[in-house]
Amino acid sequence: MASAAAEERRGIPAASFVEDVQTFLNSTASASDASSALNALQERLQHYKLAEMKLLAQQRDLQAKIPDIKKCLEIVEALQAKQHTGEATTVDFELAEGIYTQAHIEATNSVCLWLGANVMLEYPFDEAIDLLKKNLENAHSSLGAIIEDLHFLRDQVTITQVTIARVYNWDVHQRRKQRQAGTDI
Repeated sequence: MASAAAEERRGIPAASFVEDVQTFLNSTASASDASSALNALQERLQHYKLAEMKLLAQQRDLQAKIPDIKKCLEIVEALQAKQHTGEATTVDFELAEGIYTQAHIEATNSVCLWLGANVMLEYPFDEAIDLLKKNLENAHSSLGAIIEDLHFLRDQVTITQVTIARVYNWDVHQRRKQRQAGTDI
């Protein structure tokens, strides 16, 4: 019998552990047809694999974004620290991929930040630091949620693979019984 604890996590359906294959097959539309049950389980397994690929891509993107946010936060904090000294700051920055140059930044009260989608806004240092800290916190919490989703998903994959093996083995056993019953007559 399938476990009644069918939950869902952020759109990922939970797999039910099958304790009794015969009861499981009787409860499905296949009514003891193991091949259609196996096809449905294989399809669910493919959905899990697709979801896993999407989550892994999101995880890679966030893991690449977090160091960029940290670096940007450090730069803004350094510019803010030099704000009251009145001296210019010399920085190296990337013009294009692999092409760097130096710039002299005069003391200023604001900084421009890329927000994405070709949008740049000018912020006072305090607001820029608050925004970057909030973005860093959101990125860390999103990464944590994705890691939890991946753990949940891997559990569902394991449960589904075990169910597939149990249904397949049950089907093989039933076919052997039928063959033996046919030769005993």
